[in-house]
Amino acid sequence: MKSDRSPILTVLVFVFFLAFDFSDALYGASSPVLQLTPSNFKSKVLNSNGIVLVEFFAPWCGHCQALTPVWEKAATVLKGVATVAALDADAHKSLAQEYGIRGFPTIKVFAPGNPPVDYQGARDVKPIAEFALQQVKALLKERLSGKTAGGGSNEKAEPSASEELNSRNFDELVIKSKDLWIVEFFAPWCGHCKRLAPEWKKAAENLKGKVKLGHVDCDAEKSLMSRFNVQGFPTILVFGADKDSPIPYEGARTASEIESFALEQLETNVAPPEVTELTGPDVMEEKCASAAICFVAFLPDVLDTKAEGRNRYLEQLLSVAEKFRRSPYSYVWAAAGKQPDLEKHVGVGGYGYPALVALNVKKGAYAPLKSAFELEHIIEFVKEAGRGGKGNLPLESSPDIVKTEPWDGKDGEVIEEDEFSLEELMGGENETN
Repeated sequence: MKSDRSPILTVLVFVFFLAFDFSDALYGASSPVLQLTPSNFKSKVLNSNGIVLVEFFAPWCGHCQALTPVWEKAATVLKGVATVAALDADAHKSLAQEYGIRGFPTIKVFAPGNPPVDYQGARDVKPIAEFALQQVKALLKERLSGKTAGGGSNEKAEPSASEELNSRNFDELVIKSKDLWIVEFFAPWCGHCKRLAPEWKKAAENLKGKVKLGHVDCDAEKSLMSRFNVQGFPTILVFGADKDSPIPYEGARTASEIESFALEQLETNVAPPEVTELTGPDVMEEKCASAAICFVAFLPDVLDTKAEGRNRYLEQLLSVAEKFRRSPYSYVWAAAGKQPDLEKHVGVGGYGYPALVALNVKKGAYAPLKSAFELEHIIEFVKEAGRGGKGNLPLESSPDIVKTEPWDGKDGEVIEEDEFSLEELMGGENETN
């Protein structure tokens, strides 16, 4: 019987099934080649203690299909010497893009602590095995010379001044911080990152106490990489006063240039000084608990000075805060009698407003301003407190800070009593007489 199927249809059906067969996988479950995915790439390749050869392939690629039996034989020959693996770059495009894969097959060799190198030799078992053996010998030579798998000394490395950042600590250390942060986003295999490493470490040491430097391993922290739109390595971002809008560092990747840039940014990215009203325990905790010195002003009742007078005092304090904006100080104020327990602890109350004390919550000590509440005296007082102060007094215990309504900026209202005349006061006695 003659078939109704046309020759063209028969060819199409054959091609379809052929495509289906090889697109499913070039390496089956029984293959000696380790099959890689984004979920196991780090553990099997990046964290490996030995040499790993990775073929980036596409199932539809004719050259990849031709290499398959050779690659499987290489895996068998090198078993116990080096790992032979393969990644379907067509199925895992993003991972392939990270390594700049543009053609198939591409073979890269990963050695611990070093960026991957491309294999450019013949696609046959013997040259592949010989190249792998060269890489193994180089690794052994490093270890015999006293270097670890990561390329460092067997001696315990000195801790870097650059903070290791991850998705668990990034917001707490960087975003919520008032400090200037400069953060490097890197990949362990990136050659440019390797060259930057000693310069970054040197810059971090030299900037210690002035600018915070940190680093993020993007192979381990994909979420941070995506969050800050990191598209190449290394990427250096500057987190200044506006932490939600970091700016890129595009200067030379040398310690001296990074330091110069950081110090320039320090001048422009410092948060503006502020003098905060002490309206509750949360303000005390935020402004005074972590500050080297917290200057607390107790200002007269607004009925005594009106809004104009109170604002003059606040302007004085703000000018002091501006003058010492580089110092780790904070400035708060409370109206007379609003924080009675704090006043009691620092010897203020009942009279003598305005008053000013330097408070060190960590050390449990304070020192009062003993001269007039005038700008020049306050400046000298702040300088003296910064030098360690004289006549510091023990705080003894933590004062109870109460929650109060913030000042509305107005003069305040006088509560009027009911008026009465002398005759009304004496009227009752006259009627009795």
